[in-house]
Amino acid sequence: MLNLLEEFFAHARGRKQVATELLRRGFKVDGKGKIYAGAIELPPAKIGRAIGVDRRVVIETARAIAADDKLIQIFYRLEPRAFLGNAAKELGFDVIEIRADPKKKGIVAAVTKALADNKVNIRQIITDDPDLFPDPVLTIIIDGKLGAGVIKKLKEMDFAESVMIR
Repeated sequence: MLNLLEEFFAHARGRKQVATELLRRGFKVDGKGKIYAGAIELPPAKIGRAIGVDRRVVIETARAIAADDKLIQIFYRLEPRAFLGNAAKELGFDVIEIRADPKKKGIVAAVTKALADNKVNIRQIITDDPDLFPDPVLTIIIDGKLGAGVIKKLKEMDFAESVMIR
């Protein structure tokens, strides 16, 4: 996906930055070049301020996306999702964060199997796209607290560069 944005916005660094951030956050662009978080329209000035670009760059980017047949098909279908990780403690959940080589196969399968084998209930799994996030993390929110035996099993998995429980 980033290759497509790189190619499309090759001569417009600011627009590429805006498009990448819209994609990372799951912000939708409609056929008129309006930007939405779900059904809520977002003001270009506020997006620009948050990203560090002028609001006109945000407007131009959204219009360019809306005018391109391939990009609009992608951006029109985006949706933001609630991430429970930062509120997990208040909800009584544990968070498992695993850093591993994103090119390795079977990481999610191995981790979820280890959790299932130990009767751990998973509330949410988020995997960062390595093309969008320079330091991708597999984040798993679980019901309750994770036992020491399960933590040990996760840390012993050969693909795990780091395992953090919070």
